[in-house]
Amino acid sequence: MIETPSLRWIKSSYSDNGGTCVEWAPSYASANSVVPVRDSKNPTGPSLMVSTSAWSGLITLARTSEL
Repeated sequence: MIETPSLRWIKSSYSDNGGTCVEWAPSYASANSVVPVRDSKNPTGPSLMVSTSAWSGLITLARTSEL
């Protein structure tokens, strides 16, 4: 398990709904080719580590999907 508390977390641009969204750590992703993702409501909770290609696919899907 990778410890992630000291990472610089960035909230999703979709967090305007009261801040209940996901956060990710781009500097860690750039350096390690793995993207840490966490629930912004639970910043001390676990983080999910996904490949950069999986993260890219998720971002593409989110941008092209209708809500």
